[in-house]
Amino acid sequence: MRQYLHDPIAALPPAVCAAVGKAGLVLVPYLEKGNGRSGDMVSFEKPAEGRQIPASHLKADGVTILALSTKDEDIANYHYTFYNVIASLVADRWMPESQESFFRLLREELSSEIHGEVDERSWHLKQALVRRQTNVRKETKLFRDYARQSFEDTLTLYLHGTCCDIDVETGPRQMPSRYLRKRLELLLSLYPPPEGYAVFPDQLKKPR
Repeated sequence: MRQYLHDPIAALPPAVCAAVGKAGLVLVPYLEKGNGRSGDMVSFEKPAEGRQIPASHLKADGVTILALSTKDEDIANYHYTFYNVIASLVADRWMPESQESFFRLLREELSSEIHGEVDERSWHLKQALVRRQTNVRKETKLFRDYARQSFEDTLTLYLHGTCCDIDVETGPRQMPSRYLRKRLELLLSLYPPPEGYAVFPDQLKKPR
């Protein structure tokens, strides 16, 4: 209960909780992707290759139900999945002020031709934007799709880092640390962590 529920939930910023609204969490052995005719399914046996998914969610009667797979998942991957689902829900309810602040930061990065991204999905969307759009700062569908995914990936990292001590993996697709810090500082101003929690090493060392 502490590792799967109490610790990750306690680290959620109040503004994130307000954005998500009322929610329930279901922990299951496995989740199998729906086939188009039906929704995603809970499974007690490991699904076939390519059918297994780490998380799913639906909304019913004003409550968002999150289902997360736990079998054969280490706790670090579980925490990443938990925060990624939360970040996705926040991105679905993106407030205009927060959206514009993040858009402005992305436009600065694109104008400066900053290489890399936070995660693979936003990396691919960024490459598509750069290849297919001459004015990368213009707010087109390509830009909005990239910006939303970039926000989701960055918020996932921000939330995960607030809860746990994590290392950002270096690599050819990883953006420079000083620009990543600027993004995290923006999220820190938009979604301050709960009292007693820190985002950067130069803040509080450990949550209470």
